Amino acid sequence: MSKARLFAGLDVGSAKIRTVVGTIDEKTQMPNVIGVGIAPSTGLRKGQVIDVEETINNITASLEDAERMAGEPVHHVLLGISGNHIESFNSKGVIAISNQGNEITEDDIDRVLEAAQAVAIPNNRRILRIIPKSFTVDEQKGIKYPVGMTGIRLEVEAHIVTGMIPAVRNIEKCVLQAGVDIQDIIPGALAACEAVLSKRQKELGVVVVDIGSGGTSVSVFEEGTILHTAIVPVGGENVTNDIAIGLRTSVDTAEKIKIEYGSCIPDEVNDREMIDLSSFSKIDMQKISKKHLVEIIEARYSEIFLLVKEELAKIHRDGMLPAGVVLTGAAVKIPGIIDLARETLNLPVQIGFPQNFEGVVDKIEDPAYATAIGLLIWGTRFESRHFGFHFKGLNLRKTFSGLKNWAKQLIP
Repeated sequence: MSKARLFAGLDVGSAKIRTVVGTIDEKTQMPNVIGVGIAPSTGLRKGQVIDVEETINNITASLEDAERMAGEPVHHVLLGISGNHIESFNSKGVIAISNQGNEITEDDIDRVLEAAQAVAIPNNRRILRIIPKSFTVDEQKGIKYPVGMTGIRLEVEAHIVTGMIPAVRNIEKCVLQAGVDIQDIIPGALAACEAVLSKRQKELGVVVVDIGSGGTSVSVFEEGTILHTAIVPVGGENVTNDIAIGLRTSVDTAEKIKIEYGSCIPDEVNDREMIDLSSFSKIDMQKISKKHLVEIIEARYSEIFLLVKEELAKIHRDGMLPAGVVLTGAAVKIPGIIDLARETLNLPVQIGFPQNFEGVVDKIEDPAYATAIGLLIWGTRFESRHFGFHFKGLNLRKTFSGLKNWAKQLIP
């Protein structure tokens, strides 16, 4: 075990902090999960740190659980972050090819991506990722890997993901004080997509709806690459709060009855069916209507899917994605969610379970672990360096030794 390189994915969410530790299988080139850790996330809200000490303790607890199962210490992590502070936009970069014979090299790709990053962003934001969607050589469009081709003009269409500098730095600080180094920072929505999507789905056109506690991430893929990303500021936490307000219960009781009796289909619930809250709490002693509970849940999930529909309409993909919708995240396990999503979005819908990994499958074959597993896949797949996904300011020449690996991932 000591000879195999360890990878660790640390998903810092608003409700839970999940750590997954694994190695890469030399034969299958798939992550082999050997350790899993989970801890409550009591120091974050909406993806941002509100209590540094609590967050450090939570991260430490999750790491220690994973290390205990793996039997190996974790020194570096691929950090997944999310939250309403994450935003994205598209950008283009253009350069002239001046090499002998006009042959495109990795240096040229470095330069064109630098050109794509030369955009004005607010001083309190930082570029987390720049994702090359496609390259154009002279008049030839849709090129995934232009190195070795000849031309006079090289253009890139890129998708840039940014985060609020204070929010990112606070999470970084907590992770570092928990005793591990950060190998890379990856937006959680992108990591989840790596775990739940196939190459064919990305090629056909698909939207991943990752419903977490603090918000919902929307990621659209088409022709093998990212088309659009967005954050919808409504998630599982809002559902719980609605239940607490609507049924006049404590938040803790609301969360428990949501998990035990929650559904998105009011028509399947008997009008007379009641829930005795005294079995869940010493504070809430009343009985409440189960149908009322389900109606509250349905209303909030309907709102989430309507907001997703609006995001698809912005890019003219409403009802136009052949591979449909993949739902993932901790809040998608509620009964009836597939039917509600299908009815609202007018697309085929399925639950996205993590795939393309081996090991302790029984513990993490769960949509809630999509981001954590995606981080691990990211680390093993782009081990040499992460083509096209980098922080502004890195030496880009070092980022492209993994270019061919990335190009292969785009081919269905």
